[in-house]
Amino acid sequence: MKATRPQIERALDRADADVRLFLLYGPDESGSAALAGRLAKAVGGGAERIDLTGGELRADPAALADQAAAISLFGDPRWIRVENAGDESLPAVEALLEASAAGNPVAMVAGNLRKDSKLLKLALASPAVLVFASYAPEGADADRLAQQMARDAGLMIRPDVAQRLAKATNGDRALLAQEIEKLALYADAAPDRPGEIDHEALDDLGAALDEGDLSRLVGAVLSGRPADADREMARLGTEGIAGIPVARALLRRLMLLGGLRAQMANGETLSGVMATSGKAIFWKEKDEVQAQLSRWTPEAIARAIDRLGAAERQIKASGTVGTVLLDEELIAIARHAQRLR
Repeated sequence: MKATRPQIERALDRADADVRLFLLYGPDESGSAALAGRLAKAVGGGAERIDLTGGELRADPAALADQAAAISLFGDPRWIRVENAGDESLPAVEALLEASAAGNPVAMVAGNLRKDSKLLKLALASPAVLVFASYAPEGADADRLAQQMARDAGLMIRPDVAQRLAKATNGDRALLAQEIEKLALYADAAPDRPGEIDHEALDDLGAALDEGDLSRLVGAVLSGRPADADREMARLGTEGIAGIPVARALLRRLMLLGGLRAQMANGETLSGVMATSGKAIFWKEKDEVQAQLSRWTPEAIARAIDRLGAAERQIKASGTVGTVLLDEELIAIARHAQRLR
């Protein structure tokens, strides 16, 4: 059953006993992980957490239902967290929903599931499942997220400073959390010991934020400039920006292009789509996005999204090796874009 954000948050915060499975998916996987953290808080710090992966459920489809029905040795509460989930988890979820009892809640963090995903269709059709898709915040939502995360870390931050921080990290929660952690250390701040951060602090410590902006890499890859993409990856690598934040920045742009392309498929012109896009596109990037829309077909966008999703899963499974594979994938995508004229 599809849930709104207030519905999913309320259900997670009270570990709703009527919900056997919380399916948290979408391109903003760090946002899904943050929602899963609300379930952890709801069941309590002393609860036993059982970690499973999509690969493990594929090998043993009965494991999820067994763990959901199991009782802790000492009677403590338990909950299950599943990561890297996809359609390979379908038999395990079917077994969970068909089980006669399942007292331990399950939070399943999936990536950007396709609309025709069998797992997603099953979850949406079941009243015992709550489904929520997380998307990277944009505009004012991203600014508010940066401000709230900073406050939670004990940082006093003005709206204009939060806006700069959100823009520099492209609204990526994981990257934003890393930068806020650095700023909290810089200001010697903590929730019980507030410290102030201003533009000067960002200039001192966060110079890499502006220089490490991922937009140049995104532009180089999707505009078909492999040599520029290679240089940008090298530059970002020296600043410690690689892997999942890079993949998600590309995925966000591809999702944007896919949505705009869908509007064009419904009869809107390219100029009309661009005129009505509003704040969905940063004004400095409108010419670039328009050129990319002319270059990328819906089929090519879908293939690139699938390949980047696979690369992200490789990063999670193999660490640094996955990052190397992502770099190769980005160059391959840039070369493909170069041929899309």
